[in-house]
Amino acid sequence: MKKMTGYYPWMVVALLCVVGCLNYLDRMMITTMRSSILEAIPMTDAQFGLLTSVFLWIYGLLSPLAGFLADRFSRSKVIIVSLFVWSAVTWLTSHATTFEELLLTRALMGISEACYIPAALALIVDYHKGNTRSLATGIHMGGIMLGQSLGFIGGWMAEEHSWNFAFSIFGIIGICYSVVLLFTLRDAKPAAEGHGAAAQPAASFSAAMANLFRSRAYFMALLFWSLLGVAGWMVVAWLPTYYKEHFSISQSMAGVYATGYFHTASLAGVLLGGFLADYWSRTNPRGRILVPMLGLLIAAPAIFMASGTGSLYVAVVCFMIYALTRSFSDANMMPILCLITDARYRATGYGVLNMFSAIVGGIGIYAGGALRDVQINLGSVFRVAALILLVCAVVLFIIRNIKTTEK
Repeated sequence: MKKMTGYYPWMVVALLCVVGCLNYLDRMMITTMRSSILEAIPMTDAQFGLLTSVFLWIYGLLSPLAGFLADRFSRSKVIIVSLFVWSAVTWLTSHATTFEELLLTRALMGISEACYIPAALALIVDYHKGNTRSLATGIHMGGIMLGQSLGFIGGWMAEEHSWNFAFSIFGIIGICYSVVLLFTLRDAKPAAEGHGAAAQPAASFSAAMANLFRSRAYFMALLFWSLLGVAGWMVVAWLPTYYKEHFSISQSMAGVYATGYFHTASLAGVLLGGFLADYWSRTNPRGRILVPMLGLLIAAPAIFMASGTGSLYVAVVCFMIYALTRSFSDANMMPILCLITDARYRATGYGVLNMFSAIVGGIGIYAGGALRDVQINLGSVFRVAALILLVCAVVLFIIRNIKTTEK
C-alpha cells in the first residue's frame, strides 16, 4: 500500500475523470438530438427547454444535502452509488415514449447526479493541496469537458439509429464502470489532509449551513457561481440550436460545432486555468481568484462578437475563445472555496453553490425556450450572457479584496 501513496492521488483524478465524462455526457447529449426527439415525441420549444431545466432545478435543490453526505460519510461510496443510479436512469430514459415519461427520467437523473460533483471535488482536494490543487481539479473538470465535447455522439446516434439508442448504450457503460470503482476508489486517510474533511467529519447539516453563511466571502462566491451558471447554461443548452438555425447546417454538424469544438476548448481551458493558478499562487495566494477573473474579461467580448456575426468561422472561433477562458473558473472554484471555507464543509459548500447555479441556470434555459416561442432570437440571449460574465468578473474582484486563508 505504501508504494501506491505517490501516484494514487493522481490515480484518483484519473478514475474520476471517467466518471465526470459520463456524468456530463449522459446529461448533455439530449441537447444535440432535439430534432430527433421532437419527431418521436412532439413538444414545444419551451417543453424541450424544460427537460433540462427540471433536471437542473432538482439537481440544484438536492446539491447541498448531497454535498453534506460527502462531508459526513464516505466520499468514495457516495460517488459509486451516484454513478450506478444515474446510469440506471440513463438506461431507463431510452424506454420513454411520452413527454411526461421523459420529464420524469430527467428529474430522476437530477436526483442521482446531484451527489457526484461535490463528493468528487472534495475527494480530490483531500488528496491534493498546495501547488497541485488547481491542476488536479482542473484535470477532473477536463474529464467533464470531454464528456460535453462528446455530446455530439448523441445527435449522430439519433440520426443513424434512434434518439434512445445512445441512452441505452451509455447507461450500460456507466453501470459497469461503477463496479470497477467499487474495487479501486477509496477515501483519503486523515494524514493526506492534516486538518481536512477526512480528519474531522461535518457535525451536522445545520452547523455546516451556519458556518458557511457567516462568511461574507462565501456569500460573494455564491453570487458569482450563480450568475456564472445563468450565462453558462444559456449558452450550452441552446448553442446546438443556434448553430443549426442561424447557419442552416445539419443537426450532426451543429452538434459537432457546439460540443466537439466548444468543449475541446473548455478542456484546454480547465487545464490551462489550473496550471496558471497553481503557478501564480506560489507568489500570490489570490492567484486562484485572479486567473478566472482575467479569463472572464476575455470571455465576455468573445461571446458578444459570436452572437452577432454572420460568419460560421468567426462564430466557432469566438465561442471557442469564450469556452477556453470561461473554463478558468471551473478549474478554480473548489480551490477558491478552500481559501474561504472551513475544511470540514467543502463538499457542502460546493453543493450550495451548485444549488443556486443550477436553479438560476435552469430558469435561464427555460426563458431561452420561452423567448424563442415568441420569436426572440438566440443571439440576443447570448448578448445578455456576455453582460453577466462582466458582472461575474467584478464579483471576483470583490472576493479578491476579502481577507482569505488557505485551508
